[in-house]
Amino acid sequence: MKENTKKTTVFSAALIWFGAGVSIAEILTGTYFAPLGFSRGIAAILLGHIIGCALLFGAGYIGALSRKSAMETTKSSFGSIGGRFFALLNVLQLVGWTGIMIYDGAASVNEIFALEGWVWCLVIGALIMLWIVIGITNLGKVNVVAMSLLFLLTVVLCAVIFKGRAVLLPVDASEAMSFGAAVELAAAMPLSWLPLMSDYTKDAEKPFATTLVSAAVYGLVSSWMYVIGMGAAIFTGESGVAPIMVKAGLGIAALVIVILSTVTTTFLDAFSAGISAVTVSAKVNARLAAIITAILGTVGACLFNMDDITDFLYVIGSVFAPMIAVQLASFFVLKSDSAGRHFDWLNLAVWLLGFAFYRFLLNKDFILGITLPCMAVTFVLTVLVGKIRR
Repeated sequence: MKENTKKTTVFSAALIWFGAGVSIAEILTGTYFAPLGFSRGIAAILLGHIIGCALLFGAGYIGALSRKSAMETTKSSFGSIGGRFFALLNVLQLVGWTGIMIYDGAASVNEIFALEGWVWCLVIGALIMLWIVIGITNLGKVNVVAMSLLFLLTVVLCAVIFKGRAVLLPVDASEAMSFGAAVELAAAMPLSWLPLMSDYTKDAEKPFATTLVSAAVYGLVSSWMYVIGMGAAIFTGESGVAPIMVKAGLGIAALVIVILSTVTTTFLDAFSAGISAVTVSAKVNARLAAIITAILGTVGACLFNMDDITDFLYVIGSVFAPMIAVQLASFFVLKSDSAGRHFDWLNLAVWLLGFAFYRFLLNKDFILGITLPCMAVTFVLTVLVGKIRR
């Protein structure tokens, strides 16, 4: 997967992250916000995405400046073998994400054109593998067409959901999560991209602009998807998008939205799994590893129920939020580099404390969610340990 001969332009980065944001999984997650009510739901969605995407920018900017993939940058903070540990965790979570995305896409398509669920899993998995074979830097014209089509179709979807909806349907307030928990759930989706952001900024033509546009485009589009899901639940009483599109008579357009959005998002997961696999072992062929990830995700989507992903999102947050906090402190404040040693035991210990702190905070309620306090504590602790070590 030798993709580093071409530089990533600001425009191509915007297309990549637009495709990442348009996701059935994000629309479905947005439905969980309905019991909060429309105004409070939007406030939680925006606040969570601001927090998550600010961290997404920091993670991507490290890769853009150092010209290293996401998991290669971890070696500078945790040591060469310590970095491989996080690369392995990243491969595992990306296999999980690939399966979840294919499962959600296939389930939605099945509500539009009913077949055996595994048939649509195979179709979507095959298209993802086609995207991998084409390669990210050769997807220019394909991406322009795909993203233009997705944009138009999601605008139509918004019109179907919100047009003429002056009266809100009643929601069950007893099912409402707290505002802080909603903020955390909104932040969790951009946080899930933290361990692969640098894979798409390391070859940036303009490091700062490309990273900023990537994070901003993803944040705006992801928030849009959340609002679509929440609006669907509040205004139509539906917990899924496919039934709404069917009732609106979108037909083939609905099929295109679901399949194309699933492929353009899940491709990034599989592609990055290949890059991270190379960090684990240089003997691995990145493109082959990406294809294997797509195959494993397809098999998992066929065999397992993946309806509720909230616990999965929180696991990702607990692992990678303190990881990036250590990296941000090491790279921008301490300006240290541990790549020459096998393990940076002190930074690994700080990460473990951050992980434990995040899991502890899951039972607490903060109005800004738990990612921000967890990362703030981990960041400060990393700086203090680094200063003492010196």
